[in-house]
Amino acid sequence: MPTVTLAGSPLSPGAGPVALDYRDRPADARGAGGDPVLVLHGGWGYAYYPFDAALAALPERRFVIPDRTGYGRSPRIADLPPRFHLAAAIEHEEMLDALGVERAAIWGHSDGAVIAAIMALRRPERVSAVILEALHVDRRKPRSRAFFAQMRDDPDAFGAKVTARLAADHGEDRWRDVLRAGGRAWLAIAATPEDDFFDHRLGALAPRALVLHGADDPRTEPDELAAIARALPQATLRLIEGGGHAPHCERAVAAEATAIAAAFLRAGAAPT
Repeated sequence: MPTVTLAGSPLSPGAGPVALDYRDRPADARGAGGDPVLVLHGGWGYAYYPFDAALAALPERRFVIPDRTGYGRSPRIADLPPRFHLAAAIEHEEMLDALGVERAAIWGHSDGAVIAAIMALRRPERVSAVILEALHVDRRKPRSRAFFAQMRDDPDAFGAKVTARLAADHGEDRWRDVLRAGGRAWLAIAATPEDDFFDHRLGALAPRALVLHGADDPRTEPDELAAIARALPQATLRLIEGGGHAPHCERAVAAEATAIAAAFLRAGAAPT
């Protein structure tokens, strides 16, 4: 994979230059199809929830898919900093600068969806459209705290099939640290008094938005989708029946989810 070097990253403050690995799938040579798509992975990394179906569905788009600091072959960190979603948003903005990408659509999944929304709120002129898949709004996440505690305390308990995939992405010597850091960070988030990732400003989101969500997502709180719908009445909300936490790569629903996302992105592409 190619590497882009940044002067530093708020995900690893004080560490100096960081070299981020990223995947760069160019647009099909038959013609441009709109702004590049920046894909932001969730808290278990890119390879556990890959975007193969989306890449196949949108050959006319360039895809830029980074491993942010702490994941894949990008630099290691012991812990995610407080407000790590904001720190990641800043890192991605600086990565786009380094790659010379002035404007992009963003498809974020889970943690990546929170980061994508923060980027769109911070710099709306740089974001042509945003797909928010498995978006989190509720910081307290009472139904998921046992899951986060397992990440922190016993990552091997997720089973050999899961852990083998994580080891292939992050390294056998590293994948447990990735999960433990994520579990600690989410439990710390849940313990803070704030209840909303966006300080109740999600409604100010200006770019075109698609909220893509599995109807059976186990990480969703009972009122969370309704809160998203209230905050983003201007967004397109598509609930994928039978979908879990990552509809874009789940065998039963990936075709439906990626077709919805592809149609959304194409609808906003400039004519060629």
